[in-house]
Amino acid sequence: MCRGKTKYSLKSRLDLAEICSRPELHFTRDGKLPVSKFRLSPEAKKALFEWFVAEVKFPDRYVSNFSRCVKQGQKSYGMKSHNCHVFMQRLLPFVLVELIRANIHEAIVGKIYIFIYIQYIFFYSIIT
Repeated sequence: MCRGKTKYSLKSRLDLAEICSRPELHFTRDGKLPVSKFRLSPEAKKALFEWFVAEVKFPDRYVSNFSRCVKQGQKSYGMKSHNCHVFMQRLLPFVLVELIRANIHEAIVGKIYIFIYIQYIFFYSIIT
């Protein structure tokens, strides 16, 4: 392995500007990262977690209490894998409509539905 030739250095990331034709992805010369388009603003993030704690209700024993998984309205922690799947596949498509731009919402939700479809095919093939 060559020393100093990793793909994660600032120098190699700055080379991306010469290769990639999308300037919104380029690093600045002082090493600052561009903000991604799908990143939630602090206000949207706060609204998401407030909704998550106050209004999300499920039948008994379907998922654990989501409000226990939110720390001070800033981030989620301690979710079991089933709870994450419920959040990602069932809640996130509806929540993102109001929080991000329409074209980004369509891309993210499209990927979610592809995974739901793959999961359905996989489980259906096991049962039959």
